[in-house]
Amino acid sequence: MYSVRIGTPFCGRELERLTEFLQQQELRYDESITYTVVLEDEGTIAATGSCHNNVIKCVAVAPEYRGQNLLSEIMTRLTAHFFNEGITHYFGFTKPKNRVLFGGMGLYPVAETENVLLLENRKNGLKRYLTQLTRQTEQAIGQQTAGKGNGIGAIVANCNPFTRGHRYLMETAAGQCEWLHVFILSEEQGMFGAEERFRMVQDGVQDIPNIILHPTSDYLISPAVFPTYFIKEKSQAYEINCMLDITLFCEAIASELHITKRFVGSEPHCAVTNAYNTCLKQHLPKYGIQLMELPRLETGGRVISASVVREAMQRGMLQEVADMLPESTFTCLERREHHAGTEV
Repeated sequence: MYSVRIGTPFCGRELERLTEFLQQQELRYDESITYTVVLEDEGTIAATGSCHNNVIKCVAVAPEYRGQNLLSEIMTRLTAHFFNEGITHYFGFTKPKNRVLFGGMGLYPVAETENVLLLENRKNGLKRYLTQLTRQTEQAIGQQTAGKGNGIGAIVANCNPFTRGHRYLMETAAGQCEWLHVFILSEEQGMFGAEERFRMVQDGVQDIPNIILHPTSDYLISPAVFPTYFIKEKSQAYEINCMLDITLFCEAIASELHITKRFVGSEPHCAVTNAYNTCLKQHLPKYGIQLMELPRLETGGRVISASVVREAMQRGMLQEVADMLPESTFTCLERREHHAGTEV
């Protein structure tokens, strides 16, 4: 009979033991983990599984305990955790060789590269999302006027918050496309929630007739949160995971919506985003998609940056960055600050 230990997450000696166990299974502990299940046999770790929000991570069974259905026990407990947290849609990242193993646990493949396999608990979940995108597009086209540019464009952005730089990128791109699909990342992270960021963009581009807004659901994620714990060569991990995101975008989303251009802003200061843009430059042409990189907009000798806006807000100095924000965003953030002030 195995004993069960739960970490939310583990720390101290318990974390050291878990990290050592994962290393023995050629995995690295992922620092973003928020919940862990460990099965022990008289004090020895036999199996473990963790998650961060709705992403399963660091699942491993010691070789001498394989074939005893421990993976099923781990997955049952993680699934129960998701249910208790109100999470109905969850994902797992693993090596392609584990497809059958995780398939037996009720996870279905979404996208795959040579090095990474993305799975989810919904059969045909991606297909349903693509159908939703098509429906949103048909509804938007029925209400709007197409632009004068050629081809169908796309932008994937966080907009945390929506700045004049984002507005410039979207307005310029829309002028070079018949239609521009703008995907706002649906991850719940950072200062502003997904719904709030989506509304800011919606308010800020409502006068641009050929923009079609979409939430990304869980099918496009920020490169900053790609899991890398199961990739042996850490120096290659980031590019490997970027390739998964690009594959999913190109083979599913871009194919469904006939996207031929993807627009990004130049990123001289953020190494992570700059590396992702480099990856896009290398691989999008293989799918017949042109990458359009536009220079970042400046104001008062400063590059417009959402991170600068967030820092000013944290200091209570929103007025310092008013020139970086569209009027609609500034009004929204002023209202937010006022509301926060009245709660103190």
